[in-house]
Amino acid sequence: MFNKLENRYNVTLLIFSLVFVVILFRLATIMIVQGEQYREQAENRIFKTIPLPGARGEIRDRYGRLLAGNRPSFTVQMMKNEVVDEKINEVSLSIINILEKNEDKYNDEFPIIFTEEGEYVFTYDLELQAWKERNDLIDVDDARDAFEILRRRYNIAETDPIEVQQEFIKIPNLSVPISIRTWKFTEEMRKEQWLESYNIRDVETTAEEAFQLLRTRTYRIPEDYSDIDARKIMLVREQLRRQGYLQYQPVRIAQDISEASVTEIEENIINLPGVNIAVEPIRYYPEGQLAAHTLGYLGKISQQSEIDRFIRELGYLPTDIIGKSGIEHSFEETLKGADGSQRVIVDSVGRLISVLEREEPVPGDAVHLTIDANLQRVTEETLEAVLKTLQVGGTYTTRWGSERLMGRSGVMKNATSGSVVVTDVKTGEVLAIANYPAYDPNLFATGISSADWQRLMPENERDPLAPRPLQNIATSTAIQPGSTFKMIVGLAGIEQGLSPEYKILDRGFIQVGGHSFGNWLWNQSRSTMGHQNLHQAIADSNNYYFYSVANGYDYGAGRPLPIQMNMDILTDYTKRFGLNDRTGIEIDVPRERSGGVPSVENKTRTVKAMLRNHLRRQMKLEDLDETRLDRTPEVLTEIIEEIVSWAEENPSRSVMYNRMIELGISEDKAGIYTDIAKYSYFNQARWSVADTMNFSIGQGEHSYTPLQMTNYMAILANGGYRYNLSLIRKTQSYDGTNTVEYPPELVERIQLRDYNNLDEINYGMYLVNETGTARNYFRNFPIKVAAKTGTAQREGKIPPIDEVEYLKRHLRSFGVTEAAVEEVTAQLMEENKDNPRYQDKGFAMREAIRTLNPRANLDQFKDDYDNYSWFTGFAPYEDPQIAISVLIFQGGSGGYGAPIFREIVAEYMGLNTVVENDGSIIENRLTR
Repeated sequence: MFNKLENRYNVTLLIFSLVFVVILFRLATIMIVQGEQYREQAENRIFKTIPLPGARGEIRDRYGRLLAGNRPSFTVQMMKNEVVDEKINEVSLSIINILEKNEDKYNDEFPIIFTEEGEYVFTYDLELQAWKERNDLIDVDDARDAFEILRRRYNIAETDPIEVQQEFIKIPNLSVPISIRTWKFTEEMRKEQWLESYNIRDVETTAEEAFQLLRTRTYRIPEDYSDIDARKIMLVREQLRRQGYLQYQPVRIAQDISEASVTEIEENIINLPGVNIAVEPIRYYPEGQLAAHTLGYLGKISQQSEIDRFIRELGYLPTDIIGKSGIEHSFEETLKGADGSQRVIVDSVGRLISVLEREEPVPGDAVHLTIDANLQRVTEETLEAVLKTLQVGGTYTTRWGSERLMGRSGVMKNATSGSVVVTDVKTGEVLAIANYPAYDPNLFATGISSADWQRLMPENERDPLAPRPLQNIATSTAIQPGSTFKMIVGLAGIEQGLSPEYKILDRGFIQVGGHSFGNWLWNQSRSTMGHQNLHQAIADSNNYYFYSVANGYDYGAGRPLPIQMNMDILTDYTKRFGLNDRTGIEIDVPRERSGGVPSVENKTRTVKAMLRNHLRRQMKLEDLDETRLDRTPEVLTEIIEEIVSWAEENPSRSVMYNRMIELGISEDKAGIYTDIAKYSYFNQARWSVADTMNFSIGQGEHSYTPLQMTNYMAILANGGYRYNLSLIRKTQSYDGTNTVEYPPELVERIQLRDYNNLDEINYGMYLVNETGTARNYFRNFPIKVAAKTGTAQREGKIPPIDEVEYLKRHLRSFGVTEAAVEEVTAQLMEENKDNPRYQDKGFAMREAIRTLNPRANLDQFKDDYDNYSWFTGFAPYEDPQIAISVLIFQGGSGGYGAPIFREIVAEYMGLNTVVENDGSIIENRLTR
């Protein structure tokens, strides 16, 4: 035996035999001796990893008051790797039925629904149809045509699709779901992608066909389930399917469910394998609508850009909610918490046995705003109250005054929107931003319903001034400043050496060619203001004075002023006050309008856009000489662009006529188009005295936002210091260990020859409320303020919700019959298939009526727009602390913003706080 052991082969064999015997012995022990114990553990103990979502960081005001926080809520989760295949249909249907019984919302993104008539419809088609209806494009099937119609409707001069798309982004509440790469509606592309994900490559597949394919081929749902129940099953299974290889991650079936649903699910948990009830933080806004546009709202990851950034780059889950606007969007990565996890053992019915390990979630950082919640509340309440008073021509009453708010033409029934901005003049911090109407961001916390979303849409999408609750007017609406701009003209004048005491005689109006430029008092009552200096002219808003200063000519005396003045000087001073730049505010960065200071270049660009639109409407293929070129839409477009390109050169009529002939325009039409381009457009592209007149009183091509106007007021008040506006004071980690401060950002002290000249301007603004246009609003007010009224012209007619219906209703007044109009409309649409504008039935019908009766006034039954109302300034006058701008859509007169301005100053200065004899402090809410 020992000899055999000397053989290495035998030794190896012996060792393996011993190991094998040990393994057999251990196996026998496990299976026979301890088999029952291990069987029980295998059947009754399940290891699970439960994700623990990190709470979203809080948003607080400058004093720590909570504006956006989190509350615990119950979420229904389903783990894909724990669902038994045989029971998936039964479990899915049971969960949805429980939620529906208790009226709880659940995540339903399955894109096929049933109508009340029992039809199968793609939600993509419904979304596209609704968008077309809102934008009056119901009969436009081609995405490129729809894109072109919108470009023309919004008077966008650019023709490059990328540039046009960038201009669309700047238009408040306008979405253009069109891909310029494929020239398809994005909803069409989403439908194609969804069908492709199920290997359905026929884009013509109907909703019913797709549904049945998925039911029978993909999910193999038995026939004993109805289609309604099958859809409930498929909406759950599709969510599980989207999870892909991340089977260990739970899928949220529903969030923020009721206790009734929680109880019922827990009672039936043994029959619902893979289902789990988790407690997750849900965003909530304790103050409801307060500062809604500043805070922003949340939404599901949906756009391709969001998928690329948040899911692919940052590792978000497809079911995560992200910030879509406001601070929630701009500080998404700061507010987003880090998820934790908990590894546990549960029994077969999901009951917790023990916790093995736990990784705590990390809450997101808190964002502390510059907003004062109390001032914000008073600002919003006052704005709403004044607007509603204006709409009925009522009396607005507080302890500081009582005013009848009625325009000269009656009630301001369309004064339904407005905005107010309040800033600290010494730091650029924003103390309040109010927009009316607003919305409750709580609606978006777990995904907004279609019904709630529709209620936030404007009733009349075709009316750009219709109330839009989601629109942040303060950042996105740039309009003419009216008389609030006059201080810049006055400052430029005295900076050039004009004495503030120099008086100009107001003679009522100034005649420039065929135009009469009158002072507002002359236009109103044929009265004049006599001799006035700078201070008086600001106080009384004397157009005549500022016409004279801007042109460097004393029209009252008929002689030049003793200063040099030109448009370069005026635009230079305008830009110094930041009116051509963005304000630096942290929200709505892509959509914040940067304003627009008028210039020769801007005017030329506008004229070119107007000529382009005119030629596209009027020039037809028949106007081209078919013996010299092909009559195609592409050739016609090239000819129009060539004509437009002559704007800067503005050649003589004879040269232009010969060029028209050379381009291939027929001789009988070349003269007509030459005169249109030369006399109606090119000659108007040059800067004229009339343009300077409009510039001087804030009309014409000016366009500034409430944010820009407030910053302009702050620069006047603080001695010429220009700050970037800011909404953020600091961000802070949940445990306070990491704080990032956001100090004020001084851009520059604007260059002035003498900073004392600002005092001259501010004194004129002080007189506005003492003896000038706003004196009636501040008679009983104890704080001296400096302010300026402004009225910005808004010309045009309010478009009806449905242009076709409007035209049909008034056909008799237009002197035409419905049958004739329908016939000509159909003919025009057929003859102009290649012209996107004629695919708009409303436009085609208008052209048809004009063809039948050229004298018909098609807009005579539409209401006129009222003017914008501005009231801007700062307070207190002696020691400026806050700057304020008030903008009211269709408010008629600038003075109507004064009560809002006044109540904000009262709140800021503590005038609404009452101290009792016992020393207690109470808030004296204003009586209205």
